[in-house]
Amino acid sequence: MSTLNDLVARRSAPRTDWTREEIAAVYDAPLLELLRDAAAVHRAHWDSRDVQQCTLLSIKTGGCTEDCGYCSQSVRHKTHVKPTRQLPVDDVLAAAKRAKAAGSSRFCMGAAWRELGNKKKAFREILEMVEKVNAEGLEVCATLGMLNEEQARQLKDAGLTAYNHNLDTSREFYPSVISTRTYDDRLATIANVQKAGISVCSGGILGLGEEEKDRVGLLHELANLPGGHPESVPINALVAVPGTPIGDGGKAEPVDVFGMCRMIAAARIVLPKTMVRLSAGRLEFSKGEQALMFMAGANSIFNGDVLLTTPNPKFSEDAQLFDTLGLRGLKPKPTTTHLKREVDAPMAA
Repeated sequence: MSTLNDLVARRSAPRTDWTREEIAAVYDAPLLELLRDAAAVHRAHWDSRDVQQCTLLSIKTGGCTEDCGYCSQSVRHKTHVKPTRQLPVDDVLAAAKRAKAAGSSRFCMGAAWRELGNKKKAFREILEMVEKVNAEGLEVCATLGMLNEEQARQLKDAGLTAYNHNLDTSREFYPSVISTRTYDDRLATIANVQKAGISVCSGGILGLGEEEKDRVGLLHELANLPGGHPESVPINALVAVPGTPIGDGGKAEPVDVFGMCRMIAAARIVLPKTMVRLSAGRLEFSKGEQALMFMAGANSIFNGDVLLTTPNPKFSEDAQLFDTLGLRGLKPKPTTTHLKREVDAPMAA
């Protein structure tokens, strides 16, 4: 006999034919009804107590040639961030071991570059980092800017689990934020990652000055990626950094808990088998507000004191929050391969 969760799961099977109008109808639903429906979808596809814990380390900080209007690491902006050299392999491995001991199941490495390009020595060291972190029994993620097909293949061969390449916002609003890389550039890198068999991590930032329709547009792009739904979607609340155009130009708009919950819940319904990750800006929300975000469908967090260059809750604070809410950290597992097959399956009546 089918349970309610079984029925909800069949009716909320992943789709890659969402229209903007359909997603807008989900997003614009009365908030409490939206949260109720998202919670049902969440419980149909996931154990609602399970939360993936990820640690993000900046292995190469600052000096990026892009002009992303929100980013403290651009050479075009005068911020507190100073460029550094790429971290040694042993330092990265030591950080990964500390993350694992603190409960993380995924270790993410970020480098402030426009693209990996022809950085041969740096890339050799990154491949070694991936291999050694993977050998520790952790899932490994990287965000290194734009990649070509061969670079993606080498990362896959080294043991990379996932690659982060955020779309940031809708296609229409994107030129207001970035001019040095096109939306299609970002989609091309995602396609290269998918072709290599690496899981995709791609999401966006709320509070850039976008409208509600741009949040709907971002979800529409993610839900209709040609290679299937992303394995994970980070939802960031902008941390406005002094010295950046958005931070100084009056464009930044603080995101409240209801805006975050609406985006998380809509993402959970539209992307039912995707990890929805609380990312940058989480420190701005109380424990009660974070609890509401988990109820809305979030099931992954970044932990550790710093996310690249912005503050984040400490490991001990997250452990206390998990204990209070009865949450438990997911264990590391091999790269998820089931998403595209399930997305391609016909939706049950």
